Amino acid sequence: MILRPVAPDVRETTEIGRYLTWLAARGHAFEDYTALHRWSVTDLDGFWSSVKDFFGVRFRSPARAVVPDPRMPGTEWFPGATLNYAEHALGHRPDGEVAVIGYSQTRERAELTWGQLRDQVARARAGLARLGVGRGDRVVAYLPNIPEAVVAYLAVASLGAVWASCAPEFGARSVVDRFGQIEPRVLLTVAGYRYGAKDVDRRAEVAGIRAGLPTVEHVVHVPYGDGELPDTVGWGELLTESSDIRAFGPGQGLRHPDVSEAGGPGFEPVGFAHPLCVLFSSGTTGKPKAIVHGHGGILLEHLKNHGLSWDLRPGDRILWFSTTAWMMWNALVSGLLTGASIVLVDGNPLHPDLAWQWRLAAETRATLMGASPGFLMACRKAGLDPAAEFDLSAIRQIGAAGSPLPAEGYHWVRDVFGPDVLLNVGSGGTDVCSGIVQGSPLQPVVAGEIAGPCLGVDAKAFDERGREVVGELGELVITAPMPSMPVGFWGDDTGARYRETYFSTYPGVWRHGDWIRFTPEGSCVIAGRSDATLNRGGVRLGTAEFYAVVEELPEVDDSLVVHLEDPAGGNGELRLYVVLHPGAELGEPLRHKIAAALRGALSPRHVPDAITAVPAIPRNRTGKKLELPVKKLLRGARLEDVVGPDVLADPASLDAFLGERA
Repeated sequence: MILRPVAPDVRETTEIGRYLTWLAARGHAFEDYTALHRWSVTDLDGFWSSVKDFFGVRFRSPARAVVPDPRMPGTEWFPGATLNYAEHALGHRPDGEVAVIGYSQTRERAELTWGQLRDQVARARAGLARLGVGRGDRVVAYLPNIPEAVVAYLAVASLGAVWASCAPEFGARSVVDRFGQIEPRVLLTVAGYRYGAKDVDRRAEVAGIRAGLPTVEHVVHVPYGDGELPDTVGWGELLTESSDIRAFGPGQGLRHPDVSEAGGPGFEPVGFAHPLCVLFSSGTTGKPKAIVHGHGGILLEHLKNHGLSWDLRPGDRILWFSTTAWMMWNALVSGLLTGASIVLVDGNPLHPDLAWQWRLAAETRATLMGASPGFLMACRKAGLDPAAEFDLSAIRQIGAAGSPLPAEGYHWVRDVFGPDVLLNVGSGGTDVCSGIVQGSPLQPVVAGEIAGPCLGVDAKAFDERGREVVGELGELVITAPMPSMPVGFWGDDTGARYRETYFSTYPGVWRHGDWIRFTPEGSCVIAGRSDATLNRGGVRLGTAEFYAVVEELPEVDDSLVVHLEDPAGGNGELRLYVVLHPGAELGEPLRHKIAAALRGALSPRHVPDAITAVPAIPRNRTGKKLELPVKKLLRGARLEDVVGPDVLADPASLDAFLGERA
């Protein structure tokens, strides 16, 4: 069911429409998104050079080619080119316009204008240089989602140093497991924070982190909440002096093709693949992978994504709740690349109530509001009508990512916000630091389906033999390179772990690890992680299909399903775990109701062998259900071998499963 067709004025009113007009003037005319996408994945040189030129990306030294050899892995992009991500993030707007707005449950709202942001980045850059930080050095941050984190990230990037961050809710062991891999020289940290109505003291964790990172030479204390940290450099002290401030002046970021090429010192020119940041995998299936992303890949991918899919432009505002441990934080900061301002939110996203984020969107006049599918479904279940309660007329697009959104969530957004607001549901990951499949203003919105592959992403579904399948579930793969595919894993000098992770199943083809179904029209449905897919009698079932049915029942607030295979080749055991709505009981009537709903909406194969009520469903800190760790626990694995406690949003959520072992 099409909930929102493509607007008739899309070519006149959107960034992707402006891009189409720009392409047509250069001899590339496309009738629709399908044609544009086909060109974007078959003419890699033409498409990615057009992204560079359309958004005015500045190379300090020219590239010898775009992609000389597109074979994966090991694809090289724009060899010979030098540039700097921070230069493009800082050089767009007049000094007096607001660039960053920070909301917090620890302190009052804070704002930085573009001029103040450029000034603070210049000061932080100079301060880090005084501490000895230079090209290639690693700077790590144990910081919440606050303006100081953005300033530090851009300052580190401007030096050609390498950034990595963890949210301060992570414990010392988890942080050391991540930061220790990259041997940082400087650590930035807070002493504590406030989460909802609770004050959280992290001084003991900071001490443990310092003890576990012997390469750290300096610790910078960012004041936030109560508490002091001994033997540190204060944030104010770091920013005491400045240099090259004028180098950060407006007009350098080069968003439009006709912007002046004038520039100045203050940004270290680095190669296209020079490390910008290290992102860490969740660590739910082993030691977190240290995924290295380069300046050029993130710059081009985020300009393409944010401009052509999210429709961001100068003067817009993006609000998307995230922590500094999630790739969405890096994507949020990249809103600056388009000249949009960014809204940072730190604290409990549901405090004091579900409506808090909608109130912030109204107050900031956000044009793009991002949310997790779980949050949207919770608003629906609670009967919220934020568009009626608040002035959200500035919103043009609502983004959703992190897990599948059931069809009912699509209908709720359409009913509440009307046809003029685009619901853009996407799926991607830390591995590419962007979307793989999602929507855009040039694609219709179909209830329960993601619009299709992103531009420049040759996404398909493969069966076990490496053949493309349409209309049935398969492995999500990418058959052509993307600039934002990782430069590599830190410490993986031979590339063996990188190749094993993405290219061992289908040689030369990226296997992402999701289970997906593409329709003949090109839209798709993510059915969950392929390593958590249920194999019932030889038929593979996606977990997301279960959740869409079960969690629509008023008696069920949350759920998780796992399949314990039979070594003898039988059907195995399908176990469903549910969190009940207050007042509901898991008696025979509800068991029959759940079974009937699954049988009717899906198939008899989907009916579980056992249904158990649990207090909470284990999720990681980005909201993803941890099906595989639960399955390993049920198979008898030790808890400490399955998942670290700091990976869990609720460390106690696995307790109920320890008594459920097979």
